[in-house]
Amino acid sequence: MKTSSTVLAALVAAALGAYGYAMLAPGKVEPAGHEEKKAEKPNDHVEQDEHGADRIRISDVKLAAAGVMLAEAASATLTDTLAFNGILRANQEAVVQVTPRFPGIAKSILKRIGDKVAKDDLLAAIESNQSLTVYELKAPIGGTIIERQISLGEYASEQKPAFVVADLSTIWVDLSIYRQDLRRVRISDEVLIDPDDGRGEIKGAISYLAPIGSSETQTALARVVLQNPDGRLRPGLFVTARLILAARNVAVAVRRSAIQTLENRTIVFVREDGDKIEARPVELGETDPRYVEIKAGLSAGERYVAENSFVVKAEMGKGEAEHD
Repeated sequence: MKTSSTVLAALVAAALGAYGYAMLAPGKVEPAGHEEKKAEKPNDHVEQDEHGADRIRISDVKLAAAGVMLAEAASATLTDTLAFNGILRANQEAVVQVTPRFPGIAKSILKRIGDKVAKDDLLAAIESNQSLTVYELKAPIGGTIIERQISLGEYASEQKPAFVVADLSTIWVDLSIYRQDLRRVRISDEVLIDPDDGRGEIKGAISYLAPIGSSETQTALARVVLQNPDGRLRPGLFVTARLILAARNVAVAVRRSAIQTLENRTIVFVREDGDKIEARPVELGETDPRYVEIKAGLSAGERYVAENSFVVKAEMGKGEAEHD
C-alpha cells in the first residue's frame, strides 16, 4: 500500500512539473510541424519590388474566374466628343408598301415577316371581288418583309398595304441633338455609333440635319446612314453615338477603367513575371471618355489590368491583411 502511494505521488509531481515548465516558457508550445506551416506564405501574399511598389501573386485562372481582363498599353487617339442617344430605323428611301390593286380574298400567302425576297418574288395570290379572277401580288424591290397585314382567306383591301418590304442593307441612325449642342454639329461630321452588342463602334458621318426641332423633346434630329451588309443593325433598337470634335495622338494610353488609387497614389495594375501583379504608380496625362494617357510609369507593350481592376485591388488588400 505504501509503495502504491509513493508511485502516485511521483506521477502527480511529474505532471505538475511539466505544467510549470509550460507556463514559464517564453512562448506557447505548438504541435510538432506547426512552425513550418506558419512560415509558409499565402498564395496571394503581398511583397514589394526594388522600387517599393506592391506586388501580389495571382494566377491567370483566378483572374479569369473573377472577370479580370488584361490588355497591352499602346498608343491611342484621344478625342473630344459630344455624346448623343439615337435609334436605328429602316432607310425610308428603301421601304415599299405593297398594296393589292383590287380588293378581294387572299387565296394564298407565300411570305411572312422576316423572309428575304428578290424583286418580283411572289408574295400572295388575291381573288378579285370584281372579276373573280386570281392575280399575283409581287415584291416591287428586293429586301426583307418587315410587315404583313393579311392572312389566308382574309379580305384584302386596296386601301391598306398587305406587305411592307424594306431593303435593310443600309440603316438610318437618327440622333437627338440638344439645343445647346446644335451649333457644334455640322453635315459630314464624323460620328462613332455604338450598338452596344459587344462588337465595337461603327464609324459614320452626319448626312442630314433637320431644319426644325421637336417641341416635346427640345431636340433636333441628325441622321447618319450606315451600311448593314450582315444585318447587324436592327431597326427599332437604341444606340449611343459620339461626335468627334478634335483628336490627338498619345504614345502610351490605358483604358480609364484601369486607373485605381492605392495609398494615395495613382496606380495601374501591371502583369509581371508570369504570375505577379504589380501596383505600378503612374503619371497621368490627357483623357477622353475611353482612354487615359500615361506620361510616366508604364511603357507601350506592357500588359495591365484593363477591366475589373477593383477585384485586384481587393485581393491586394486581402493579401496585405494575411501578410500582416
